[in-house]
Amino acid sequence: MDTPPTDSPAAPDGVSPDVFERELAAEQAHVDLVYARLAEATRSARQVANQGRALYQSDRQTVVREEDGTGLFERDVFAFQAARRLATLDAEHEGLVFGRLDRTDDEIRYVGRIGVRDADYEPLVIDWRAPAAEPFYRATPANPMEVVRRRVLRCRGVRVVGIEDDLIDSEAADDDLVVIGDGALLAALSRARGHTMRDIVATIQAEQDEAIRAPYQGVTLITGGPGTGKTVVALHRAAYLLYSNRRRFESGGVLVVGPSRLFMNYIERVLPSLGEEAVTLRSVGSVASDVVDLTGERHDSAEVERIKGGLAMVDVLARLVARPPTGSPTELRLLVKGEPITLRAEQLSRIRREVLAHNRVNTGRAAAETALLTALWRAKPADVDLDREAFDDLVTDLAAYKMFCHAWWPHLSPTDALARLADPATAAELTAGLLDPADAALLAQSLREADLARGGEPSVADGALLDELADRLGPLPEVEEEAPLFLEDGRQVEEVVTTLDRMAPIREADPFADPYTTYAHVLVDEAQDISPMQWRMLRRRGQRASWTIVGDLAQSSWPDPEEARRAIEQTIGSAPRREFRMSTNYRSPAEVFTLASQVVTAVYPTADLPTAVRSTGIDPLLRVAPAPDRLAEEVLAATREVLGQVEGTVGVIAAPDRARGLSELLADELDGEDATRATVVLPLQAKGLEYDAVVVVDPDEIVATSPGGVRVLYVALTRPTQRLVTVDANPGAAWRRSLGSPATG
Repeated sequence: MDTPPTDSPAAPDGVSPDVFERELAAEQAHVDLVYARLAEATRSARQVANQGRALYQSDRQTVVREEDGTGLFERDVFAFQAARRLATLDAEHEGLVFGRLDRTDDEIRYVGRIGVRDADYEPLVIDWRAPAAEPFYRATPANPMEVVRRRVLRCRGVRVVGIEDDLIDSEAADDDLVVIGDGALLAALSRARGHTMRDIVATIQAEQDEAIRAPYQGVTLITGGPGTGKTVVALHRAAYLLYSNRRRFESGGVLVVGPSRLFMNYIERVLPSLGEEAVTLRSVGSVASDVVDLTGERHDSAEVERIKGGLAMVDVLARLVARPPTGSPTELRLLVKGEPITLRAEQLSRIRREVLAHNRVNTGRAAAETALLTALWRAKPADVDLDREAFDDLVTDLAAYKMFCHAWWPHLSPTDALARLADPATAAELTAGLLDPADAALLAQSLREADLARGGEPSVADGALLDELADRLGPLPEVEEEAPLFLEDGRQVEEVVTTLDRMAPIREADPFADPYTTYAHVLVDEAQDISPMQWRMLRRRGQRASWTIVGDLAQSSWPDPEEARRAIEQTIGSAPRREFRMSTNYRSPAEVFTLASQVVTAVYPTADLPTAVRSTGIDPLLRVAPAPDRLAEEVLAATREVLGQVEGTVGVIAAPDRARGLSELLADELDGEDATRATVVLPLQAKGLEYDAVVVVDPDEIVATSPGGVRVLYVALTRPTQRLVTVDANPGAAWRRSLGSPATG
């Protein structure tokens, strides 16, 4: 394959240009061979797809014979498999080959995103997830695993533009073995960040690889401080599980849950770039979107999120479900053959309790009607001379009875049910003994402002409440699409269709069906921020799943870290578990992480602090606005300054009330590429993200308005890969008390 003419990359320091060009040409020759074989495989797959469309065509225009039906099915399967293979081949063009192993037995293995074989079925590239590729990630001088040299190829499209070597076994190396560069990992970390996460498949380290390839059974916990690569390790683990246990996980599905939509947009290309598409990505606020209509982007205040996320809400919602709808009748009074029959409020309450003890609301209507008829039969006067069957038929035909049943036992949606707590009196009654009266008032106020009954947007915390209600209420009955009573445009049909045929019947839901989707594997990132109610929501989707749980308690936004830990333990239960601690901070420069560590340990002394292995020689810059009302002006100046110092992205992290104004200011004042490189984000949105430079705006305000206080500030301070700037409204900022003598400007 011909490569496009372009200037050759410069040789690294300490390597002669001739040697570098020779090594580069050798690697380019192999990459060209791989792409040539890939092009051949693509042509073959397209040919298979075309053949599949042409096969099994029936010449029958009316009746399809049995053998034709079988042929059509086989054709569709044939075409599907070909299309799936084509999608994989088309997706794996960028950076297909990224590694090489030189072994002690003189074998050379190339490692890439997917496996590619030559015409004789000999491997040209080994899939990074295959056992044969493990030494690429795990070999060390202490345990070389028969590897002499590990080489990382940096490619731009089909062209090799860089080489980074690690000499693993110096004793087994020939004298003429060429070793180029300082190692791939630090080289990769020095490159500018974009707006989406890159995979680390070429630079996975030994402790990360161990977590990626752990057995799927039970629960895998991945812990560690900021910058240790927990998220990307977990995503690579998902790709590895799909590769090594494809039948189980592709058919059962893999759910990946992250803290926000911004975060999900950031990671969305990682798994496809690793050759995997059979994964569902959801922010925690949208997990319940399979049962209710929600986007999961709006956040409540920290106090309201604490109330809605606590386990006391389980009992509150149980009371809500058991309570008759507001305004429903309190007694049933019927005339049967001229004789009155009455069921009082206490009888109706007892029937409701007994029915709900064995049924959910939306699937218990039939049981409730049966219980009502039994109670009416027992209460009928002796003068009503009917047998039980005739009595039931007569009662169920009464309009008063039908209207009562619809009003007393309506089918409820989770949104309509939760909206009832917007009424202060109802909220106070249902939370008595469970919530503080002030908390009950806050709960009602938040739901009243959301206006769910009129189509308002549920908050992130509401998603877990709606899911709990969906589980308790059960699925709503299906209403079949109503066909029109009259045909349009004068069209005719050659059959008799009655009005009854055209009515839309209600199909009762399966009482044993779950309204939510379940998965074979659930991966939860930023697990320390998941509230107890949200853990219940996640547990429903992973009832028989294996789990990967990723988190760091020091970064928790949940007010009670121990409660969060207990919630995780309840989810895990007695399932076998294994824990992997990521101990090295690859993201944060040591200068930045030293400052962030001082801040968090002042309030959380047991924080898991990884070792920062990089140093930029640039200390964080702590700026102060000339006056509190000139804070935005100072933020703009700081942002412009760091945009001139880094090539990649800049994150401006500010509290919610300040973020909107800053976003508008930067949009008005920044031009061209600077406007796209700088992004204003909220502290909670910044979780899991990274930027080349970060401007943290008024840290005291972030602490005061965030549910996790200083721990959320710790998150903000650890987002940059190169430079950190803080901007305070006044020189006496409280958050600085934990620092020694930080640089100011």
